Amino acid sequence: MRISGLTKEEVAIKMEKGETNKPLKPLTRSLKRIFYDNIFTLFNMINVVIACFIIYTGSYKNLVFLGVILTNIFIGIVQEIRAKKNIDRLSILSQLKLTVIRQGEKEKVTPEQIVQNDVLYVTSGEQLCVDGHVLETTGLEVDESQLTGEADPVFKYKGDQVLSGSYIVSGNAYLEATAIGEESYAAKLSMEVKRDKKINSELLEMLQKIIRVLSFAIFPIGILLFVSNHLQHVPINQSILGSSAAIIGIIPEGLMLITSIALAVGIVHLSRKKVLVKRMGSIETLARVDVLCLDKTGTITDGHLKVLGTILENGVDEEQMEAVMGAALHSLADNNPTSLALSKYFATPPLWQADHVVPFSSARKWSGVHYQEAGSIVFGAPEYVLPNLTDVQQEKIAIHKQEGVRVLAVAQSKDNFPGNYLPSELELLGFILLKDTLRSEAVQTLAYFKEQDVSIRVISGDDPQTVSHIALQAGVENAERFIDMSQLALDADLTEIVAYYRVFGRVSPEQKKYLIQALKKEGHTVGMTGDGVNDILALREADCSIAMASGSDAAKSVSDFVLLDSNFDGMVGVVMEGRRVVNNIQRVASLYLTKTVYSAILAVLFIFINSPYPFQLIQLTPITALTVGIPSFFLALRPNYERIKGNFLKNVMKPALSAGVLVVLMILIITFIGKYLGFTYEQISTLSVLLTGSICLVSLVTVSYPLNAIIRGMLAAMMICFYSIFVFFQGIFSLASLWDWQMLLVAIPLLVVALPLYFWMRKLSDKLMHMQEKAS
Repeated sequence: MRISGLTKEEVAIKMEKGETNKPLKPLTRSLKRIFYDNIFTLFNMINVVIACFIIYTGSYKNLVFLGVILTNIFIGIVQEIRAKKNIDRLSILSQLKLTVIRQGEKEKVTPEQIVQNDVLYVTSGEQLCVDGHVLETTGLEVDESQLTGEADPVFKYKGDQVLSGSYIVSGNAYLEATAIGEESYAAKLSMEVKRDKKINSELLEMLQKIIRVLSFAIFPIGILLFVSNHLQHVPINQSILGSSAAIIGIIPEGLMLITSIALAVGIVHLSRKKVLVKRMGSIETLARVDVLCLDKTGTITDGHLKVLGTILENGVDEEQMEAVMGAALHSLADNNPTSLALSKYFATPPLWQADHVVPFSSARKWSGVHYQEAGSIVFGAPEYVLPNLTDVQQEKIAIHKQEGVRVLAVAQSKDNFPGNYLPSELELLGFILLKDTLRSEAVQTLAYFKEQDVSIRVISGDDPQTVSHIALQAGVENAERFIDMSQLALDADLTEIVAYYRVFGRVSPEQKKYLIQALKKEGHTVGMTGDGVNDILALREADCSIAMASGSDAAKSVSDFVLLDSNFDGMVGVVMEGRRVVNNIQRVASLYLTKTVYSAILAVLFIFINSPYPFQLIQLTPITALTVGIPSFFLALRPNYERIKGNFLKNVMKPALSAGVLVVLMILIITFIGKYLGFTYEQISTLSVLLTGSICLVSLVTVSYPLNAIIRGMLAAMMICFYSIFVFFQGIFSLASLWDWQMLLVAIPLLVVALPLYFWMRKLSDKLMHMQEKAS
């Protein structure tokens, strides 16, 4: 039956009618959504409400904080649009191409170019983007697990329905598109059944928790502080300004922004290295990975196999082997690396017409064809095709496996296949020897991961001894520890196995998933690389997944990263970007949370203290801008590729608590001494700004280590700008003159004692957290 498909005129008419396969979900947000999400945030809404109250007081200079908010919004939008452009550009480069039949000819199109009733030719490794029914098939086997939850692949026959979102596991077929775009099964049920993998991002989760807690706390604290001031007969305008300063101080408004910017810049950097980042938070996750699972083919090796030769058995000659293999390969028409290498070696045209085809699958480990004239031809893993080989034959195989050579057995039977199972009375024709080519960059890349204490596991469907040899060549530590997973029950306890072994051979797709689960159960953060349909379950299960652009559409669709040039060493760049983001945000977060700590504690204390809140909003502006806001941009984007250590929250809270509690202590001393000496509110707030800013600058210096020329220059500029406001800009920031002997008598001793007290509190904080860790 010749399939001609649609004509060009029919395609043009359908496109005019809009009967095209519109994409379901773009990889990036729309420009409208980017603007909306950056403008209409909870904290921005709180800032607007506070601004309205400040306008009521008539103290318009206290609205300066809105300039910082607008700048943050602008920078956030610009950086996210920049990242979006890079992702969209790389998405086009990595976009899958599908084969359609039009006017009797095959042509490649993008999913959006498919129209209703188009005829598609699909083959192993592809993901369906339309619903359709099968016109012709050669052993089509489909994985519908993402849609139906059914783990086992399903065989499809002529007339059967296939669904968008499913993967071709083996075989090939001609399909007619019956439902496209929003009318397809996956589009209608995507919200219910097609789950997105949850990103295991400690950084984003922790920041969201902090923001959630603060969101619930700020309004009650602000209202209680205002009521307390009012009951103390503090003027209403001063009460509003004080309460507003407390609320704004508690909000770490730039923290999520600077985190998003750091991640967005990371995406831009990686795009220059030909790495497509599909999920922003996964940059951090890969940086935290301590176990990396590699699929041998296409990762350690380049996926290009070479046939070394054959070993003939039972009187079979080269001509006979050439005839049966040439016919079988032509009938199967597989496009996997093994079949392509074999087809190049056995190029004899087919002598017979196949009447039964069983394509290769990772679960079966073999493929076969039946002919009326020649019977059944089977080739695949020797232990699966002919489990009862003689000792001599097994010895021949073992010698080659030890040298890293793949061995396939070829067998023949007079009987047909009972369904998709092996025929009886198979007779060995011989063995085919194939060699994988080690990737040139694999040794260097694996050495890097070893230096970084990332443990490597090699998981493959090939023979474990062969895989072990290649892994040793690539420099995988302890690669001589290998295991044949086909000898284990599917539900075997893998806890001790994943801890000891480094190479896992003859692994089924389900076992790959279970190995990942076992590693995660032991507390590891697991990364997985893969390029085939057999890797999908494991890629989806891993904390972070990486696919090669040269791999299957199925693998690319479920992965967090796609290496567009298929270079394994691209992973080093991803890890380094992730470390830069996490380490720098850790530094920056401690600055923002220092402000949150002292603002929250002071707000609660001043509800009960018979004194007005010691800051106005305008006075917080130089503290926030010069000790947190401006420095955070320098710190968040600097190179920093150190290994991530410890818990994010603990690492952040050590400096934040030390500086924050010290600020509170100093403010309380200033408040009580000031009241005793009869200081005005302006004098107390001036001393409070001086001590708070000085302590925050000390904290800034400590979190900025190691220092380079740029960071030193930034620190010097921040200090000069901060202390100059007490000389040149007193009126703008509502500050009193420091040239008063009583104020200097208070300020100088407190400034002198603040520095050693800060470092003592840092040591105390470290000691307390260490004791807590030992206790837990």
